[in-house]
Amino acid sequence: MLSGRRLDLLEPRPEDIEIEDIAHGLARVARWNGQTTGDHAFSVAQHSLLVTEIVAAMEPAFTARELCAALLHDSPEYVIGDLISPFKAAVGLNYKAFEEKLLRAIYHRFGIGRIEPNVTAAIKRADTAAAYYEATRLAGFETQEAERFFGRPELPQTLETELRTLTPHSTSVAEARFLDGFAKLCRF
Repeated sequence: MLSGRRLDLLEPRPEDIEIEDIAHGLARVARWNGQTTGDHAFSVAQHSLLVTEIVAAMEPAFTARELCAALLHDSPEYVIGDLISPFKAAVGLNYKAFEEKLLRAIYHRFGIGRIEPNVTAAIKRADTAAAYYEATRLAGFETQEAERFFGRPELPQTLETELRTLTPHSTSVAEARFLDGFAKLCRF
């Protein structure tokens, strides 16, 4: 890693994980395989911030720890990339288990620990809602097509209005915003 850490992907150790490496990597991993509008790719770092914002709107009673889990929900992608769900399924359970092992190490590193099923479910709902808006605003999906794949999310009107104007940012801006989000949420 750029931090100088050596991360064993088969046996990841929490002490070998640095937030700067995660932010750097996620800001450079493109969602939708880079097939989005704008001068920049819509990064996993931006997506993670968006999911966190949606979780906070959907679950106002969630704690900083739970919101930090939302921010870091795709953090394994800083080293393994962003694979679409159908491909992950085709690769098989070993891939998913590998990804989950790395996520557990990341959660342990930052003091999140084990996440309750209701929190995981809320993050998944927000992740799907984010995918709907990314698909329709950035990736060229028609509304009906996105509804077929992701369903129609029901979000507070103020957030829905904001989601209509998604804009991909440069890697440096995405990285800085991700680190800022981490600093605000993940110091519990």
